[in-house]
Amino acid sequence: MSTLVISEPVGRAWAHIMESYSPATIEFAGTLIVQLIFFWVPCVIYMSLDALFPRFSERHKIQPAPKQPTRSEILDCFSVVLKNQVISTALHGLMIYISTLAGKGAFRVDASIPTMHEIIRDLFISLLLREALFYYSHRVLHHPRLYPKIHKIHHRFTAPVALAAQYAHPIEQIVANILPITIPPQLLNSHILTFWIFMAYELIETTTVHSGYDFFLNAAKMHDLHHEKFLIYFGAIGVLDWFHGTDGSKMAAKRKAKGSAAVGKGVSEDRNGSVVKGDKSD
Repeated sequence: MSTLVISEPVGRAWAHIMESYSPATIEFAGTLIVQLIFFWVPCVIYMSLDALFPRFSERHKIQPAPKQPTRSEILDCFSVVLKNQVISTALHGLMIYISTLAGKGAFRVDASIPTMHEIIRDLFISLLLREALFYYSHRVLHHPRLYPKIHKIHHRFTAPVALAAQYAHPIEQIVANILPITIPPQLLNSHILTFWIFMAYELIETTTVHSGYDFFLNAAKMHDLHHEKFLIYFGAIGVLDWFHGTDGSKMAAKRKAKGSAAVGKGVSEDRNGSVVKGDKSD
């Protein structure tokens, strides 16, 4: 398959967009539209379930009602997320301006349509690179010197909601939320359409894992546990958590070993007690 299988009207629409606007305008406006649609729409859907379908919502919530954020916390979350997105958009505009002056854009913005093979390849590699960038930047933010000043803001929500996906310090928003998504496609010199597909997927993924619901085979469970326990599940897809032992397995093994030791100690003490009692009775 030499080209992405799309309908002719879509192909003509893309060609018309390329003829009507500059690559810089297309990259800026298109990225902003993807951000608005694929972040805010899932947020509205997930966060409206409480009001529209309360029984359904309660049945699928991972954490109990007493841990859920209050109305004032949600409003604060909305304010912080809005500010972060304004900062992100401004920085994106500045980067496009600089790259335009340099004569080389961050992505390929042309009338061609990437092949299906290219899209799948770039998405797969970008997914792995994003996991590495997110995992290690996330672990760094948990360092004792950085956590209280930066990452603690995000962990205000021990029972996260979709909107809290971008509830973060501006530094974290840039380092852990934006760069791990934008850098991989740039390194691959991906087509802007491929980048938008990747960005849309990541936005849906992050709002879903912060939703607090057990949907999609409990996709939110790992990150929900991270918000609750802090030092497990730093990644998104789990590969590096497994590699570094931060997937909860070591913690579970330690608890099991501790429990076994405690049981063994108890049995030993019981036996010793029996012997003492026996001696006394004798």
